[in-house]
Amino acid sequence: MNVTLIARILAWAMLAPLVVVTIGPIDWRPVSHLPVQLERALALALIGFVFAVGYPRHLLLVGLVVLSTTILLEVLQMVEPSRHGRLIDAAVKLTGGVIGLAAGHLLNRVRHRS
Repeated sequence: MNVTLIARILAWAMLAPLVVVTIGPIDWRPVSHLPVQLERALALALIGFVFAVGYPRHLLLVGLVVLSTTILLEVLQMVEPSRHGRLIDAAVKLTGGVIGLAAGHLLNRVRHRS
């Protein structure tokens, strides 16, 4: 199995639980010892990274998927009574997603030069 296929599987496998913990009740959210904003940024950075690695020729499309999903999930948090969508949270998540997409894109460029 090649890296691209593994990254594609991981990308979608990681996005599904993110949707559940983002729009589900607050007690479904996993808790770590990291600051919450750092958790958010890292989660989206990792997802952006694996999407970029999984779809190296479709960076704009996967960027649209990652970033629009992030915005949609933040808006949908307003529907769940125990959650709240906030602009700062969206900004942190979008920043993480962009950083992950860029890192994945850079890795793809390095891999394909070799």
